[in-house]
Amino acid sequence: MNNNIPEIEELIKNFSKLPGLGPKSAKRIILKLINNKENMIKPLAKLLANVYKNVTRCNDCGNLKITTQKCICETETNNYDKICVVENLSDMWVIESANIYKGHFHILGGTLNSDEKYEKKNLLIDSLVKRVKKNNLKEVIIATSATVEGQTTAHYIEDVIKNDKIKISKLGQGLPVGGEIEQLDDGTLVSAFKNRVPVSSD
Repeated sequence: MNNNIPEIEELIKNFSKLPGLGPKSAKRIILKLINNKENMIKPLAKLLANVYKNVTRCNDCGNLKITTQKCICETETNNYDKICVVENLSDMWVIESANIYKGHFHILGGTLNSDEKYEKKNLLIDSLVKRVKKNNLKEVIIATSATVEGQTTAHYIEDVIKNDKIKISKLGQGLPVGGEIEQLDDGTLVSAFKNRVPVSSD
């Protein structure tokens, strides 16, 4: 398809890195874009440039925000007493769309690797501790995935925010072993939230 054109080779390589896309899917998408340069590539390039310039990640809660504006975590008027900790923005979107939870969200930005030393610099764990104290929260719901990395992260968070005054819970029945939050259906999420269990103090 590309006749070894370097620019297209690079596009295929980069598109293939996107979730759910492999080389074949990437090639189909790129072919579609090239065949519709004016109607698709031009406006898409402008949109991507605007997102790159104007959208950033909040250093406090991990949510996306407009660079020149305050984040929703600074402007929320609801006095929620709980916070749900998730790995990625997509996890938060899934939980929000299921309408099963009302409270603050905290997006870590990934997980800790269980096979290496804890690498916290890119995860918003320190800011989570600050938000819990600042907002006088009563419950921290750890909604990390049931993968090894997700559970390693959950255990670490339990350790750093352990407090007799704060209830720490995790998603319960309904969350399959090895399951990722963003892949779960609404019914499974509802069950997992309703059956969340207190974290052991041991």
